[in-house]
Amino acid sequence: MKETINQRLAALREVMRREHLAAFIFPSTDPHNGEYVPDHWKGREWISGFDGSAGTAVVTMSGAALWTDSRYFIAAAQQLEGTEFVLMKERVEGTPTIAQWLGEELSDKSDSKEVGIDGMTCSYNMVAMLVEDLRRAGGLTLRTNFDPLAQLWAARPPIPQNRIETQPLEFAGERAHDKLGRIRRALREKHADGMLVAALDDIAWTLNLRGNDVHCNPVFVSYLLISTSKAILYVDKEKLTPEIQAYLNGEGVETDDYENVRKGLVDYFEYNILLDPNEINYTLFKTVERKIVCENSPVPGMKSVKNTAEIEGFKAAMLQDGIAMTQFLTWLKPAVEKGGETELSVDRKLTELRRARRLFRDISFDTIAAYQEHGAIVHYEATQATDAPLRPEGLLLIDSGAQYQNGTTDITRTIALGPLTDEQRRVYTLVLKGHIQLQLLKFPNGASGTQLDALARKDMWAEGYNYFHGTGHGVGSYLNVHEGPHQIRMEYRPAPLRQGMTVTDEPGIYLEGRFGVRIENTLLIVPYKTTEFGEFLQFEPLTLCPIDTAPVDVKMMTSEELRWLNSYHKQVYDTLAPHLDDEERLWLQEATNPIAASE
Repeated sequence: MKETINQRLAALREVMRREHLAAFIFPSTDPHNGEYVPDHWKGREWISGFDGSAGTAVVTMSGAALWTDSRYFIAAAQQLEGTEFVLMKERVEGTPTIAQWLGEELSDKSDSKEVGIDGMTCSYNMVAMLVEDLRRAGGLTLRTNFDPLAQLWAARPPIPQNRIETQPLEFAGERAHDKLGRIRRALREKHADGMLVAALDDIAWTLNLRGNDVHCNPVFVSYLLISTSKAILYVDKEKLTPEIQAYLNGEGVETDDYENVRKGLVDYFEYNILLDPNEINYTLFKTVERKIVCENSPVPGMKSVKNTAEIEGFKAAMLQDGIAMTQFLTWLKPAVEKGGETELSVDRKLTELRRARRLFRDISFDTIAAYQEHGAIVHYEATQATDAPLRPEGLLLIDSGAQYQNGTTDITRTIALGPLTDEQRRVYTLVLKGHIQLQLLKFPNGASGTQLDALARKDMWAEGYNYFHGTGHGVGSYLNVHEGPHQIRMEYRPAPLRQGMTVTDEPGIYLEGRFGVRIENTLLIVPYKTTEFGEFLQFEPLTLCPIDTAPVDVKMMTSEELRWLNSYHKQVYDTLAPHLDDEERLWLQEATNPIAASE
């Protein structure tokens, strides 16, 4: 594989030479600015060999570098080894930006000052900022109308052509026609006549449709152009059955070929159009000839607040997932003690148990089953080469989730398979304390996740520990497992937290080469109380699965934290027990027994 990457770099440089390009940039996104993208647009992975979900590869005539965040530092270093690519650790002191690195690399090594990037695969704002950064870095210019992969990638996968299906109203809770009406009212408030929707989960939510074009995400490749009187879905006709076509007609939605979206923007007849510069790709943004309203799309904010049907669907999906998780945990330790289990085999077992549950459609992301030192790799995925055998000792971190037709799940549990070190117990308890402290919090309606984030970290900070991923993200309703605009993280994210939003709570600590711990529930934001100071909110756990108490150092826990844990475990037992067999019920009873405070 390493030799293949170097061969691809050599071929790319021949194309760059012919095009008079000094460098080319490969982002991780696609024309829809998705986090997870169809194989057709995985150009960064193809050129570099790095398969994480976030990263940017940059190639010059004499060098290559890849930027990614802390989730992938360990994995990226392993995957890039033996290639020309140098790992650049984002947000780490001393790491240059892409523009700074290119300014240095090209200062005296190239006659050309032109850098290339495919304008269809990056947002308008990303390109606009890059243009300015490159100019400051040494007068470099950016070309956006060329895709070298069209020439180089001989076996490039096609754009998916999978069939679309409807999301029944009993799960969606609101007709597409009515959602379009709400969107148009929101556009009027922004003084916009229409908008282009490019985010695939926003389109799926708006139209109450689902697809199978992106791994683990039930979405379909398309664009949606909304105006005051029309809505046009740009999608390949192969995806549309007669039933779906009739459904769209009934909701007031026309259809046109996916490739015609540029023509649709040129022919757009309203006075102005809203384009979210963080969502719409640069090429389409520059296609528009009407007045552009540069504003955030109103759709993510609408989508993030779940209606009654979606909330009930989440709870039903969490019940099914909790049953599967309990069956898995009942099986796990005896199976490990018997021998022969590995990271991949427990992944397969958990997926098999979920697949048997009502309304299961798929996993919601690739399972992370990480034993001991692999648990320190935040987004580790076991392969045949790395698959570790499990022993009745140490910690197993399992981050997993499922797509049920009525809801999406995301859960992490770190499980003691046997004896632990004092360090493992201390770290586990610090993570558990952070997890509980966030769920105990009451906060004003409209607070941002950034204002809450420190609660999950304060006890580990006191011991000199930290983690560099977010503490929480929104979760879709049978949609993408990562959903915005709200997040809980150290970096500033102003999106307000509102009643009806789902969000995860997943602090962790990762000690490279030793072990990692993460504990995650998916939560629902619900009312707390209203006072003279306004409305206050709190979190209600949706996830139904015991948290392993074997690693807990009770002396480190406060009485309030123990009360929360015991109360949560009572809820888990009372809800799940009626759906389990005798063996599973007995295991769950033992796993949820109350913990007493240390003397």
